[in-house]
Amino acid sequence: MTSATDDPADPGRRSAAIVRAWLLDWAAAVAERRTWLGDLDAAIGDGDHGINLDRGLAAVAADLRDADQGATTAGETLAAAGRRMMGVVGGASGALYGRALVRAGEALSGSPDPATLPEVVLAAAIDAIASLGKALPGDKTMLDALVPALGALRTGPEGEPPAHACMRAAAAAGAGADATVPLVARKGRASYLGERSVGHRDPGAASSALLVQCLARAYARG
Repeated sequence: MTSATDDPADPGRRSAAIVRAWLLDWAAAVAERRTWLGDLDAAIGDGDHGINLDRGLAAVAADLRDADQGATTAGETLAAAGRRMMGVVGGASGALYGRALVRAGEALSGSPDPATLPEVVLAAAIDAIASLGKALPGDKTMLDALVPALGALRTGPEGEPPAHACMRAAAAAGAGADATVPLVARKGRASYLGERSVGHRDPGAASSALLVQCLARAYARG
């Protein structure tokens, strides 16, 4: 049985396997924690973040299981997942995650090296989310998990194995999601609550932390 990081002589194929394993694991993680994500969103938003995200990722996972694993590159897989998310998921989460995955796929198409994949993907995703949502770190959004994760990747020791770097990034994303609890929401529906949004974890940051954790697992399993 091959793992997500087999075949070092073919970095493109290796990256495609990593991305596939990552997206499937993220879909499973969101399905498992759908109610929790919905409860987080119910406190400061519409309450549908878990349901919507689960629906979109279930469609992505079904596409991945039906597809020929050797027929698409890592970039194509991510871009297709993003388009599926935008087509299936309503509301801000579908647009933001969808655009993030499409942009990440486009960036990865020009740089398929599995050693740099995490940084390339997260940097492109963050740019897409910031541009579409007009958000900054500290606004109590998914960026509060993703930006620290990217920072962890960029400040690691030279020569650090990607699996180790991703573990640090996952820890940083989790801490970033935790740090949204005392923040006042400045974007999205939660911003309507003003000071009443304090004391609640941002659901987008929580699902983004899951995304980074699943990326780390995809590398760790290799």
